[in-house]
Amino acid sequence: MTRIQIENVLQPGKTYPVDAAKFGEMGRVMLQVMPPGPPGMTPKDLIAKVKPLLDQTLFPNGEKAGWWVKAVQLDGEAKGRIVRAEKPPVRLWRA
Repeated sequence: MTRIQIENVLQPGKTYPVDAAKFGEMGRVMLQVMPPGPPGMTPKDLIAKVKPLLDQTLFPNGEKAGWWVKAVQLDGEAKGRIVRAEKPPVRLWRA
């Protein structure tokens, strides 16, 4: 299993090792379904949209999709690829 280091917008300067294949697949699918601007979509709606599109060998029955959505979200925010609405509720869109 190949691992990559990802960032977390809430913990600048710190990185975390994750499975590269799962992270790449989730990132690809998330960017495919996320809107290009506000108002964006909630994490709950995002998880529901990505589950049926994920590679079933990596995410059988959408297993752990929520965790991976959050990982890609926080890394994407840290790298400026994903934007979070300034006020609650959490809503996300492509940068």
